[in-house]
Amino acid sequence: MKILEGLNPEQEEAVKHFKGPLLILAGAGSGKTRVLTHRIAYLISEYRVNPWNILALTFTNKAAGEMRERVDTIVSVKNPQDIWVSTFHSLCVRILRRHIEAIGYTRSFSIYDSDDQKTLMREVIKYLGLDPKKYKERVFLSVISSAKDELITPEKYELKAMGDYNKEIYAHVYREYQKRLKDANALDFDDLITKTIELFKSNPDVLFYYQNRFKYIMVDEYQDTNTAQFKLIHLLANTMDEDGSVLHNLCVVGDDDQSIYKFRGANIHNILNFEQSYPSTRVIKLEENYRSTQNILNAANAVIQNNTVRKDKALWTKKEKGDFIYFNRFINEYEEASEITDAISYAVSSGQAEYKDFAILYRTNAQSRVFEEKLVTSNIPYKIVGAINFYQRKEIKDILAYLRTIENGFDDISVKRIINVPKRGIGLATIDRISMYAIDHGYSFYEALQNYEYIDGVKRSAAKLQSFVSLIESFKRQLEAFEISLTDFIHEVIEETGYVKLLEEEDTEEALSRIENIEELVNKVAAYEKSTEEPTLAGFLEEVALVADIDNVNESNDLVLLMTLHSAKGLEFPYVYIVGMEDGIFPGYAAVLGDDPEEMEEERRLCYVGITRAMKKLSLSCAVSRFRNGEQQYNRPSRFLEEVPRYLIKQTSLQNSKIPKSTNAVKSDKISLSYNKGKELLDKNPMINKGFSSYKASASKSSSSISYKEGDRVKHTTFGEGIVKSLVEKSGDYQVCVDFDSGTTRKMMASFAKLKKM
Repeated sequence: MKILEGLNPEQEEAVKHFKGPLLILAGAGSGKTRVLTHRIAYLISEYRVNPWNILALTFTNKAAGEMRERVDTIVSVKNPQDIWVSTFHSLCVRILRRHIEAIGYTRSFSIYDSDDQKTLMREVIKYLGLDPKKYKERVFLSVISSAKDELITPEKYELKAMGDYNKEIYAHVYREYQKRLKDANALDFDDLITKTIELFKSNPDVLFYYQNRFKYIMVDEYQDTNTAQFKLIHLLANTMDEDGSVLHNLCVVGDDDQSIYKFRGANIHNILNFEQSYPSTRVIKLEENYRSTQNILNAANAVIQNNTVRKDKALWTKKEKGDFIYFNRFINEYEEASEITDAISYAVSSGQAEYKDFAILYRTNAQSRVFEEKLVTSNIPYKIVGAINFYQRKEIKDILAYLRTIENGFDDISVKRIINVPKRGIGLATIDRISMYAIDHGYSFYEALQNYEYIDGVKRSAAKLQSFVSLIESFKRQLEAFEISLTDFIHEVIEETGYVKLLEEEDTEEALSRIENIEELVNKVAAYEKSTEEPTLAGFLEEVALVADIDNVNESNDLVLLMTLHSAKGLEFPYVYIVGMEDGIFPGYAAVLGDDPEEMEEERRLCYVGITRAMKKLSLSCAVSRFRNGEQQYNRPSRFLEEVPRYLIKQTSLQNSKIPKSTNAVKSDKISLSYNKGKELLDKNPMINKGFSSYKASASKSSSSISYKEGDRVKHTTFGEGIVKSLVEKSGDYQVCVDFDSGTTRKMMASFAKLKKM
């Protein structure tokens, strides 16, 4: 059959599976998207499954779009759109738009992004009288997000927090934050999942409808699911067969070795324990890789085998053995960036590659600065993935805030953002009085604006407030009357608000750039209208709210990409540089110095992901010294480098290397540590080669001067404030266990932690 053509035996077995739970352990580059799309086609063509009975879920719009495109190509049905191919969040938005009124919201709810959440949290902190210097909004938001991931409501959190002063504060903040979201008819990203679960649990008829609708569920990247997503899938997958038995027609595809989002709430045990959750599970391993050379795969396999909590598998390929893995140790981060930049420039100028073939991957965003400087001076085009998202730019946020205010008048954050944009002479004191009036009377901020004549102390701004309300109301009437297209409507909003006119009067390079961004937003609206059967303002706002950084990566642009290893997941490049491979950087200090083996295993999985991004050539590098936090540090090479077999590695120096003969090779001799310079520096600094011996030597000196004890409040430069729970003497130093106010507990060595007693 054509559907089965080109599939290897394991892929074919997965495609043909019909009923019951299926776990596909798909290694990196093993063709999992192909398996999913062909399985959908096989279900329809061979098993006569109705297209509308199939649901396919993934994590990014980019992945969902690719899957949708492939499904539309190979499935011969009248309306392939009947098959729901979606991200988790898009699925939940689609369900909530239809049924959310059953749990007390209206269908025009707003979706708050991270900036909106921070703004709302600042208001909560101010309202509760908390010290903003001591209590940061990001800490509260992190605690609340973690609670929602575990389906812990404000009420449950309050019960768990009883007797713990800090957690009781978190509980108060969580309750007020959630109340204000509800009052604003808004949901944050975590709510999209948790509110759908709440809807299903409180409305069995709605749940039954979707269980009956989605009789075959497929989930991609299953290792990235959190507890809430697991619960959502579990509820939907409890479909009933004709004889009354539970079917669990659930197919999950994932790779536990690529589970790298614990910090976002991902629970690796969802995939590790899948067979315990569904005892009749059939397990199929996809180990043949179609992306990388065998040497790259051997390196990846060797590194990941050092993890103990994993399902056994090993990648292999029919491709050639390929080039060596190149390892280079530089004097410092500047030489690292300079030599890598020179190598890229040489490869492109000599016709061996294009700029878009290269990716520079690092552990932390801060490492991008030096590379950015070198790329600029070398006139090499580049893009940093994870820099300011288009939809986070001020001018775009402002225009979107107008649109959200028009669509959902309860959205206080959006109304407050634009009430004085462009400037209308409405002062902060007036805004505060309106806010207090709204709180006292149980109104939204916009409802309070409509009653401005009853608010004390705002008479001087009355005309301005009336003008603003009239403007918004006129937009609402125009939208409700369906008089113009959505594209013409956004033009009207931009014209009537005078936003672009003011930028034109400013007449600066920055202002012109902002106008161009607004024009691009209008283009986005026009594209949305063309691609949607029934375009609506709510639909457009929903689409832009669900855009992620990786969705903006345009692989056709000829640019070198710079990104963190986390951002690189799901991508592939002919030439990959993994830089800054030093203990303390990658893996980070938390994993190196902590006692939690899960931390190190997660870092190792991240290394595995980075290695398997490379198709032709992989270069690994570290530096003898680098500046961090204003101080020069000497770090030993990463332990992950030691886990790569020596026979796979080629280390070169500038003096004795030759350009590889292969026409596909990159100028590897340019990416190296000058042997003489390096030896001279190492001779002067014998501590460098002894790894953390320099740390140990200073440990006893610093440990004797510890100023804190158990029970004291301390402050860490990264993790904030917390309470010392224990001090244990180790190797002339102290291991300090601290419960931080952020809700996390960390074990650190005193000499590295540099905790300050409060």
